Amino acid sequence: MVEQVETGVDGLRAEVAGAVATLVLDRPARRNAVTRAMWQGIPGVLDRLAAHPEVRALVLTGAAGTFSAGADITELATVYAGPDLAEAYHAQNVAAEEALAAFPHPTLAVVHGACVGGGCQLAVACDLRFAAEDARFGITPAKLGVVYPAAPTLRLARLVGPARAKYLLFSGELVSAARAERYGLVDEVLPAAELDGRAAEFARLLGRRSPQTIGAVKAALSVPADQAAEALAPWVRKSRLAPDAREGLAAFLERREPQF
Repeated sequence: MVEQVETGVDGLRAEVAGAVATLVLDRPARRNAVTRAMWQGIPGVLDRLAAHPEVRALVLTGAAGTFSAGADITELATVYAGPDLAEAYHAQNVAAEEALAAFPHPTLAVVHGACVGGGCQLAVACDLRFAAEDARFGITPAKLGVVYPAAPTLRLARLVGPARAKYLLFSGELVSAARAERYGLVDEVLPAAELDGRAAEFARLLGRRSPQTIGAVKAALSVPADQAAEALAPWVRKSRLAPDAREGLAAFLERREPQF
């Protein structure tokens, strides 16, 4: 059974099916370009999905065969009419991205078609990215004279390495899904007709894995290396009391699926 979740924002659609929540960028007439209202709305929608008692994984995707063409270019002339407006706009972009990165359950971007600019920023903020063979990726601020904020710049560099981050950001060129996979930007590439089925299957698998283990991994990898042990410490302490390890070991010995 699919449960529709109210977003209160035009262009954002959300639903929950079992343990998997799906957030859809839904402006197909504009190739799912992200409006300022959508940037502002994403953190609140994610909070509602995270609070849902059944949700254990999140899929982020776009409607009608396109992930997202990026920020809505028609708004940018207004945004860049003054420095304070531009500053506030980019703060909202970063807040949406950080809310996605901080989502307490594993997140999977499922990419058909264009994944460009702000759309790519959101995909990079997910834990994992699956793409159709015909998907294209690009980050294009250099084509607009826009300075990309620090948070997404560093997140991209951590994902693909500094040299490839510079290639993408300096050039603004679009790269194929195959090339994006070689860069480490994408985790799996599949024929377009197979992508949604594989992504749904994988998201359900993530929902069956230990929240304790997944939460610890996310905590350790969300901070600089010299802070990882400190970030992991509460999870280590919790693991001594949480039932996950006992259940996992019992399930292994009994040759059954664990019930985390």
